[in-house]
Amino acid sequence: MPAILRSSWPLFVGLLLLMIGNGGQGAVLGVRAVIEEFSNETYGFVSAGYFAGFLLGSTLTPNLIRKVGHVRVFAALGSLISAALIVFVWLIDPAVWFVMRFVVGFGFSGVYIVCESWLNEASSNENRGQALGLYMFIQMIGVVAGQQLLLVGDPAGFELFIIMSVLVSISFAPILLTVTPTPISDTARPMSLSELWDASPLGCFGALTLGGVYGAMFGMASIYGARIELTFAEIAIFASMLYVGAVVMQPFIGWISDRMDRRSLLVAVALSGATFSLLGAMFSHLSLGAVGEFELRALYLISFLAGGFINPIYPLLAAHTNDHIERDQMAAASSGLVFLNGVGALAGPIVVGFGMTYVGPQSFWFFMAALLATMALFGMYRATQRGAVQETIPFAPVTPRVTAVATEIMTEVAIEQAEALEEEAEQTQDDNGPAADGKA
Repeated sequence: MPAILRSSWPLFVGLLLLMIGNGGQGAVLGVRAVIEEFSNETYGFVSAGYFAGFLLGSTLTPNLIRKVGHVRVFAALGSLISAALIVFVWLIDPAVWFVMRFVVGFGFSGVYIVCESWLNEASSNENRGQALGLYMFIQMIGVVAGQQLLLVGDPAGFELFIIMSVLVSISFAPILLTVTPTPISDTARPMSLSELWDASPLGCFGALTLGGVYGAMFGMASIYGARIELTFAEIAIFASMLYVGAVVMQPFIGWISDRMDRRSLLVAVALSGATFSLLGAMFSHLSLGAVGEFELRALYLISFLAGGFINPIYPLLAAHTNDHIERDQMAAASSGLVFLNGVGALAGPIVVGFGMTYVGPQSFWFFMAALLATMALFGMYRATQRGAVQETIPFAPVTPRVTAVATEIMTEVAIEQAEALEEEAEQTQDDNGPAADGKA
């Protein structure tokens, strides 16, 4: 780990600044939308613009890089993100916000692809898994730190938008001044959806439904907090807990997944996430800013546990899918799962927006609970159709916030780990074979 930090610290510093800006715009925009009296369903569509842009960017950016190179694409997309963050506070209109959210999503998708390609080239076979793990950890920390921007300024003003724009702009400096342009790592052509479904129905269904959950979490958490009358500081803590829980719990869940049937673990984790989501709905009728500290702390704890169980589901789905396909198909399958997750994320904010208007703020939790419970039930059904896999691929801690480039790299790392374990097991068997024969 120290070696990859020494060689790639400018990339990680730049990434952290980018992610603070990205996490901040999700939180600040939601609160500002409530201040500007946007309806819930209107902001649901605005929020969905980010995921539409991200999905399109994931498809188009590799071709752009092949035509003009890493540096130009990174600088161009980063500049668009920085400008869009200012336009939000300059032109306060739902249609303009939708376009800007689309631009931000498109830009971050491309920026991630460039960063992941650079990081792949900067790392070796020995430390590539550690490098990508650190990359995803920094992404999560950046999102959590971004929520805290609500503590340093008033969303009703323009200062926070300038801060986010500046953070994104200065993130270019450590990256562009130190990283050498390299050819992009080609992403594999995705498997057809029918082929992917035949290989892993649970992986496909889970990625699609989980996308809706992630879209609701990232796009509507601050709206929910504002609707139940949390203060800015309380919204920041509440939204952060959804991701802090993942940082704490994902390593533990990953360790378990390599030691038991993944489908059973998927069902258990999804049911746990659904349970804590239902508990969260219990607080939606309260004005938490006017009730006791106990209720507020209970909401934080539920947010921590719900996020802790929800966020690790994606790598579990990826690992479960890999267990049912050939190793030369895994990179292509990962691209398909990223696509399905992105499609699901488009619908999440829109459905929650309408639900919060016509049912109430508790729809934020009910929507996630319903999708997670449905996923768990489908997992139980699949258990009756196909038996458990005996040989599995090691768990790789990927997240939907990365593109197919990082997902494929982590899949390759998992394959290398599996092959190393197989070689070690064969070597152990060869070493023990003669002794066992002698005793016989």
